[in-house]
Amino acid sequence: MAENYEEPAYELLQKYRGFEVRKYVDTIQARVSTGGMNYGESSRPFRRIAGYIFGGNERQQSIAMTAPVHMWESGNESLMAFTMPSEHKIEDLPKPNDSGVELLHVEGEVVAVLKFSGLSRPSKSLRLQKKLRKLVEAEGLTTSGIAKLAVYDNPMSTLPFMRRNEIHLSIEWVV
Repeated sequence: MAENYEEPAYELLQKYRGFEVRKYVDTIQARVSTGGMNYGESSRPFRRIAGYIFGGNERQQSIAMTAPVHMWESGNESLMAFTMPSEHKIEDLPKPNDSGVELLHVEGEVVAVLKFSGLSRPSKSLRLQKKLRKLVEAEGLTTSGIAKLAVYDNPMSTLPFMRRNEIHLSIEWVV
């Protein structure tokens, strides 16, 4: 799936044993927040955002799909976001018909990235988030935010062993 879709631009800053550090550019996201911790219940928020990009907006305009889909938990809510294609400015994007789909500018950030394949179930994702935190701290780096799951391939049509997934963890980076 992801090989045909635009991905957010980044600069590879450093490779470490088990992870790498990337600096991402500013992006625009279409984001949905759901109450409660339902990290594994991703189909409903996915459909809401997909509805927006497939024409569920004030102009009935289709917007190209990108990769990855980001998922994370913050406080008592689960969030999912699609990055909008880089050709769009926030003021040019149509207003979503679904009031729960929010468009927002996201500042670029430096993240530690742990790549993995296979299923991205909540238990596995949480285990890998802990592993990435330990790897980052072992290198003397400081985390500065929550971890996010980045899913690049369609889980309905891509065999698990061929799936590309990542854990992204914000870190402080001094140049």
